[in-house]
Parts: sequence; C-alpha cells; structure tokens
Amino acid sequence: MKILLLEDDHILCESLTEYLELEGHSVDRAHRGEEVFDLTFDHNYDLYILDINVPDINGFDVLKELKESGDETPAIYITALTDTSSISKGFSMGAEDYIKKPFDPEELVIRIKNHYLKKDKKIVYENLTYDPNTRLLQKDGKTVGLGEIQMKLFHTLITRTDKIVNSYELMELLEQPNANALRVNLAKLKNKLGIEIKNIRGQGYMIEKI
Repeated sequence: MKILLLEDDHILCESLTEYLELEGHSVDRAHRGEEVFDLTFDHNYDLYILDINVPDINGFDVLKELKESGDETPAIYITALTDTSSISKGFSMGAEDYIKKPFDPEELVIRIKNHYLKKDKKIVYENLTYDPNTRLLQKDGKTVGLGEIQMKLFHTLITRTDKIVNSYELMELLEQPNANALRVNLAKLKNKLGIEIKNIRGQGYMIEKI
C-alpha cells in the first residue's frame, strides 16, 4: 500500500515509517497539516494515517477538507486524545479507525491488515486476472511472467485503476529512474498484455476502468 503519514513527532514518524516499510508499504511523511494537501495533489494514496494535534491545520480538519473535495481514501487517526467526544468527532470526519497513543507499531500493522489488505481480492481486467497478494498474473487463464520492474509498474497501476499515478512515483520503481526508461517499460508492458495505459500529459499514467 502507498501510505501518507501525518505525524509532527519526528522520532515517532521515523519509527512508524521504518516499521511500515519493513511490512512492504510505501510511506510519504508530513509533519504539518498543510503538507498533506501538497502531497495529495501530486500523489494518490491507499491509506492516510493522521495525527490530530499537528501544526497549521489539525488532523480533524485535514480529513474534513479531503473528504469534502471528494477524496474517499480510508484514514486511521493516531492520537493522544482519549476523550469520547474526540473519538466521536474523528469518526464523524470520516475516519475508519482510531488508535490511542502510546501504541505498539505492531497494532497499527495488524489493523491495516485486518481492515484493508483483506480487501485485496483478485482483479479482473479485460482478459487479465491478477492477485495483488500473490502477484500472480494470468492472461486468458495462462500465467504471464513479467520482469521485476514491469511487475512493479503493473501492480502500481492496476491496483489504482482509474487513478492517475504520478510519473515520478513510477520512475522510482526503475533501476535507473528517467522519463525515457519509464516510457520504454510501459510500452513493453502494453504490448505484452494488450492493454491501454493512458498518458495524462504533465501528470502521469493510468489504466482506465472498462
């Protein structure tokens, strides 16, 4: 999963990032509320993890503005606030879970697995069937072998169908990140699988829903 973590405690933020990355997730960090809007403008995320008492704009209002803009990305609050009214407010803003500080990072990982990863069922797209958990890809019922780089590109795009994935994020998946190498790899992927990968000029690439 690609996760946006909002936490103004730099030590805790670094610790949670390392833990989540060890679990295979990609994490972008923000220490101030306003930074979230800059990051969500440039990237699409699978999950928000938001502290509440942060500079600029608190976590409640961050999620409220995101939801009002049509962003349906699920969110988990992590906070030292423990009163019932704060918990109630968090859920009313659209959060799907709430973890009270201090907590064991393993608890956060367990909640992510239970709430979100179990939803990763097989994806059927045209004549392709893809299991995001095992990364088994089949075309017309036959297993398709992709190289490591092309599999990473395909996984990132197909699990975010109908969402624009920023070019820079895709380039980070390459051994030698550059725009030409990205175009070459995507062209090979398109030819091998027979699917359309749309270039959104100045923004990135996407696989549109069918």
